[in-house]
Amino acid sequence: MNGADTAFVLISAALVMLMTPGLAFFYGGMVRVKSALNMLMMSFISLGIVSVLWVLYGYSLTFGDDIGAGLLGNFDHIGFQGINAETLTGEGGIPVFAFALFQLMFAVLTPALMSGALADRVKFTAWSLFIALWVTVVYFPVAHWVWQADGWLYKLEVIDFAGGTAVHINAGIGALAAVLVVGKRIGFKKDAMRPHSLPLVVLGAALLWFGWFGFNAGSALAADGTAATMAFNTQIATGAAMIGWLIYERIRHGALTTLGAASGAIAGLVAITPSGAHVNPFGALLIGVVAGAVCSWAVSLKFKLGYDDSLDVVGVHLVGGVVGTLLVGVLAVDGVGGFSQLGKQAVGAFAVMGYSFVVSWILAKFVDVTIGFRASEDDEVSGVDMAFHAESAYDFSAVGGSPAGRAVAAPTADQDGTSAAAQQQSQNKKVDA
Repeated sequence: MNGADTAFVLISAALVMLMTPGLAFFYGGMVRVKSALNMLMMSFISLGIVSVLWVLYGYSLTFGDDIGAGLLGNFDHIGFQGINAETLTGEGGIPVFAFALFQLMFAVLTPALMSGALADRVKFTAWSLFIALWVTVVYFPVAHWVWQADGWLYKLEVIDFAGGTAVHINAGIGALAAVLVVGKRIGFKKDAMRPHSLPLVVLGAALLWFGWFGFNAGSALAADGTAATMAFNTQIATGAAMIGWLIYERIRHGALTTLGAASGAIAGLVAITPSGAHVNPFGALLIGVVAGAVCSWAVSLKFKLGYDDSLDVVGVHLVGGVVGTLLVGVLAVDGVGGFSQLGKQAVGAFAVMGYSFVVSWILAKFVDVTIGFRASEDDEVSGVDMAFHAESAYDFSAVGGSPAGRAVAAPTADQDGTSAAAQQQSQNKKVDA
């Protein structure tokens, strides 16, 4: 066992784990008050569901020996049979348990990314079932294609160092399919649906940025020059994407917003994920700037095309993933890049898009016709926090000096963005009267 590399992978796994609650804060701050807690839970529940499935069969289907045609792993490691503390991964000298933990965190994060597209309007139990089905039928096979040595995209030499196809394109297009099944939020394109807490958004983006060093550099599975290159390029591309997004935003909309800065950073992180170890720092800078500007443009497509991607999962993760996956074919160094590689990258990107979209749509439709995916109209209007969790993200019972012992209903932000605190003060005055 290589102790240094093992420690590096374990630390990286912990960093990637932090990305899921970071994502919860990022998305949670972007929704209205009445949905904030539900949004946190839609990300957080993935840690439980996917961890269980990973032990039962997920690891085996993803990294087991191929059953044929490079499509799926076998069942040899169901319940981690045949693996113990002394089992190492090939020649790397890393315990399989360390590698499996690291890859588990990718499997946890990927379906959580989709949750932002469905904010405000789905049943929590239906979402939980959809996660379980989706990782089983979509994520595990696609990850096998891309990262297992006998996966068909791996053998095609598609470059996806840390998840541009398997994670971001996969989640982005899957989210679009689910959105088309579930439908639009009540008031979409008519009512203001502003973020209720931009500080939470920035906090979430910062945690994601921090954890992404483990996500990207950790994919080297060794504390070496490749990991260092990936870490450095991750920082460069993310900073450049933030600038690119803000420049486009300033030209197009006349403002430099906090939400834009946070979203631009995420776009850069997404775009550098597949290519960071194969480009130089200048290439990383170009990828970041392009991704920031293109993703800033792409988020407006939902209004033109009429799909309600609540928190811009399609515009940031799908588009950013495609940008990063294709640009590695243009900007890769050391003789890797070129038109041939660009063609391979395109095959990888569009194969994952096609498979994930079709299967995700079928799974979402199955959930919808069996237990119902969409929340009721009353629950959506009043707020899914109270409807599904019997809790609210914030306790406003004492706002405005309401008398002790009098129950005051938890407030929700109305459609025009009126603050919850202002609504509660009005409610308290009525109660006092």
